[in-house]
Amino acid sequence: MLGNTQKLLEIMALLRHPEQGCSWDLQQDFKSLIPYTLEEAYEVADAIERSDWDDLRLELGDLLLQVVFHAQLAKEQNLFDFEQVAESIADKLVRRHPHVFAGVVFNSDEERKQAWEQAKAEERLAKGKPPGMQSVLAGVPNNLPALVQCQKMQDLAANHGFDWPDVLPVFDKVVEELDEVKEAWESGDQAHIEEEVGDLLLVAVNLARHLKVNPEAALRESNKKFTRRFNYIEQQVEASGRQLTDCSLAELDAFWNAAKQALKI
Repeated sequence: MLGNTQKLLEIMALLRHPEQGCSWDLQQDFKSLIPYTLEEAYEVADAIERSDWDDLRLELGDLLLQVVFHAQLAKEQNLFDFEQVAESIADKLVRRHPHVFAGVVFNSDEERKQAWEQAKAEERLAKGKPPGMQSVLAGVPNNLPALVQCQKMQDLAANHGFDWPDVLPVFDKVVEELDEVKEAWESGDQAHIEEEVGDLLLVAVNLARHLKVNPEAALRESNKKFTRRFNYIEQQVEASGRQLTDCSLAELDAFWNAAKQALKI
């Protein structure tokens, strides 16, 4: 295993060699690699959701390449290297699992979670910012998918007491926000409409959190369901010798309802 890791590091170094390397790899920097890194992470998630374990092995390799690529760029700039990346995560895992490595006993998952959050807070302080400058929401990346970011922000706020005590008020809040979207639509103010739709989505994420549903995963599954049903519509329209645009909305809606019955999903 160690031999293959070293081999990968050496290949990456060669790809970045000023004279013998690949011209594309030589053109890359930290920022240019961001979309590739995000894409590979999503492809890992896709392989897991499809239970395609051979593909998962390959996709994890692609994701590891991104780590190695960033580490090589950092090494060239005398910032850090791959070994330091591995060291930092190893130290963090030990630090955040005192119940495994230091004999600490947690009496509940809630105690363990609180200790985890405390460790994260101490790590943020160690980065040099005074306590007064540290928001509870510090550390939530700005470029996360909006649903994931929203959930993380709400989890952090809830950990510090800013949360409804149970789910019933959240249902009421969803209805309230939906009414405000309608009022904004009636006003014709597009900026206000966008603001209220955002508020509705935010409280929908909060509802999902209270119901112990991962909103990102739930929406991904609904997207898949929509795709399967819409593909059924396309098949029915094609069988009739027409295009989608040849059909009325009533016909397409009837096909949609048929898809719900035919696919049982």
